[in-house]
Formats: sequence, structure tokens, C-alpha cells
Amino acid sequence: MTSRPDGATLTALEERLDTPTAKGLAHAVSAAIRDGHLVAGDRLPPIRTVAAQLALSPTTVSAAWALLARSGTVATDGRRGTTVLDARGGGTTRYRKALERPSTFELDLSTGVPDPALLPDLGAALAGLTSAPRTGSYLDDPVLPALGEALRGDWPFEVAEVTVVDGAMDAMDLVVRTQLRFGDRVVVEDPAFPPLVDLLESMGAQLVGVAVDEEGLSVEGLRAALAEPVAAVFLQPRAQNPTGVTTTRRRARALAELLSGTDALVVEDDSAAGLSSAALASLGRWIPDRTVHIRSFSKSHGPDLRLAALSAPAPVLGAVSARRQLAQGWSSRLLQQVLLSLLTDDAAAAQVRTAATTYAARRASVVSGLRARGVEVGGSEGINIWVPVHDETAAVVRLASQGIGVAPGAPFRLGAPAADGGHVRVTVGLATGDLEPLVDALADAAQTTGWSGRAR
Repeated sequence: MTSRPDGATLTALEERLDTPTAKGLAHAVSAAIRDGHLVAGDRLPPIRTVAAQLALSPTTVSAAWALLARSGTVATDGRRGTTVLDARGGGTTRYRKALERPSTFELDLSTGVPDPALLPDLGAALAGLTSAPRTGSYLDDPVLPALGEALRGDWPFEVAEVTVVDGAMDAMDLVVRTQLRFGDRVVVEDPAFPPLVDLLESMGAQLVGVAVDEEGLSVEGLRAALAEPVAAVFLQPRAQNPTGVTTTRRRARALAELLSGTDALVVEDDSAAGLSSAALASLGRWIPDRTVHIRSFSKSHGPDLRLAALSAPAPVLGAVSARRQLAQGWSSRLLQQVLLSLLTDDAAAAQVRTAATTYAARRASVVSGLRARGVEVGGSEGINIWVPVHDETAAVVRLASQGIGVAPGAPFRLGAPAADGGHVRVTVGLATGDLEPLVDALADAAQTTGWSGRAR
């Protein structure tokens, strides 16, 4: 642990303090870390010293330290003071917990990934690269013109430009880093996608969880969240992970009307594109000037393509493009050419349609089987189901003892531990063959209690 001179640290914070609030001070500390003035192990000056130097109340400084601690930026240890943490050591807590399981399951349904056997054949697309346009310049357009045209022609609302980035999480990372500031209030679905929660918490956002019902994000929940300013709202409009809920047009319109009187940015992550039978109800249809729409091709065409398309209001898209210029600059045009080939090839399109039908059949078989055994599962589509259980830990352990891996629900939830026993997420899109034994195992596990280890 090191201790920089208080004067130097205070000067650095004063230079970066734009508003005399807890959020403003937390942002100043975050900026000092980002600029390299503060590093892991540095001890921050005492609260009263900071308050006196920056003309803040001790309560404001204490609240700023609390914000930083919740995001994993600093750690406070009584008389030992407040210390800057190594940001590289955290940031994926929920994601790790969701996936921390043995890799020796006979049937691993914990991953949330597509079935490799149902991805389209890349043979023709790769063969076509030999005659594809040359990609040897740093100065070419970041998006292949033909791919951009194909994407815009199938976009859920009219946009002037679509860019291509390295997957949905890259898109959300770019939006978060360019549009959000430390301490911003951000609405996310509850349950939510763990990597997104990790990303937002690593940036110091104040997360406001809003429940999801069978039509999408709760209108009443969002209305309550908007009682205070909200910087952004993150949504999964189709096959929400983990619940499988797809937002209805009626709900999307109601949410858009509610948000139209605010400054909140809407960020939609459509990870089910190509595999959903439902029409996409994008809020961009009603509030395009504040909607970021992300379309991922990982589940439909292959995770290793690492590609997603993104549209956004001009100022947001400009900030995202500028940020990319500081790093990768553009997504591989060779991979873009592969994606273009897959999107325009009849055989590949047929394979994606077959995958969608197969996933729907697997899901329906397991859900109907569970219902017949007294276990009701919500949602309507996608490769995952959100199974209610009497005891989350007991259910996971029981299934593991039978060689079946599932993800516990806790990493997906933002609120307090579930009073009803919880849930497990099951990637039924990976389940093949006779599904009756799986349904029996899931139903038994759903009714398992920790105190007895037996089904009720």
C-alpha cells in the first residue's frame, strides 16, 4: 500500500471536480485513476481533509467513497483509510458466478450458448473470400457498403447509418463508456444479463432493477424508477436472457410513451435476431432519436464471428466511432464479408430457420413437460428457460449429481435473495434426443428442498 502526498491528490481531485456533489467527487476520483494520477494501492486522504480542501461536507465525501466502494473502485477499512483497488481484478463477478461450474457434466445446460450443430455452414462463405474485395487499407469504410445496405434494409426502424462492432458486449461497452458517467442511475431488467450488470457496476453506475413480466419491462416499475433522473434504460426486446420473455408491441409503445418525456437513452440488445418467431417491437419505432439498437449474430450465425450491428442517434454514433478510433478502429472486413455471405445466401438462411424451429420445439417440449409435472415456466421463446425452484442451491446440486449443469439464478438478480426459493437458468437449446429424462430431472430438482434433500 502506498500513500501519495495529500496535497498532490487533492489538487488532482480539485482539477477534475465539475460538480460539488457525491457523484461529482466520485467521478473526479474515477477520472484521476483513469488518468494515471491514482493507481492501485494508493491511499486517499482522510474524509475531513478532502471536505475541507474541496469545500464539501464530510457527508458528501463519505457518500462519494460509498459510491466508489460499491463499484469496486476503492475499499474502506476503518482507521486504515480508503485505498484504490486494482480494477483489473474485478468486473466480472456475476458472470463468473453464473458460469463457475465443473466442465465435466454429461449435459451442460448452464452456458447460454447456441447448439454448434445448428449454426449455418461456413464453407460457402469462406470459399467466397477468395473473390471478395481486397481489405488491405486502413482508410477503407469501417463497414462494408453492401453489408450496411443489407442491415438497414432489415432494421426495425428507419436509420441513416448502421455500424458494425465486435459483438453485442462490445457495442454495450462502447455505449456505456461514451454516454454514462460515474454515479448515473441506469435501469436494467431484473433478472438481468450478468455481463451487462458487471459492465455497468465497473463503471460506477447506480443500477435500478425493474421487473419483467410476460409482456416485457414493467411499466409501473419503470414509472417508479423515473421518479428520479435516469441516464439510460437497457432492454432485451426478444427472448430476454434469462426469462425468455419477448416484449409485445403494446408494451413497447407504453414504455416509449413513458420515456418520451425524459432524457434517458434506450439501449436495446436484440440477441435473438434470426431465431425469433416474434415481430421485433423496438422502442425506436416511437423514439428513434434516443434509441440505440444492437443486433447480435452470435446465436444465429456463430459466436466466433464476434460481430454485431448497431444504430444510434447521430451524437451517440459519433462518440462510439471516435472511441473506436482510439482502439481497434473497425471490425474485420473479412468477417464482415463472411456475415454478408451468410445473410444473403439462401442455404444459410434456411439453416438459420431450421435452427429457430428446432430451438422452439426443444423449448416447447421441456416447458410443456414441466407444466404437466406442476412446474410453470414463463417466457415464450429463446434457448433458455427460467425455472422456479424451492431451493436454488439444492436444485443446482441435485442436477449436478445427475450430470446436468444449470446456472443458479442469483447472479441474474439485482434485488435481495428470492423469498420464493429462486430460479435456475437452463439452456434447453442444447438439449437433444429424448427430453423426458431431462424434464423428470428438472421437475424433481425444482421441488427439492435443502433441509431434506428430497423432493416434496
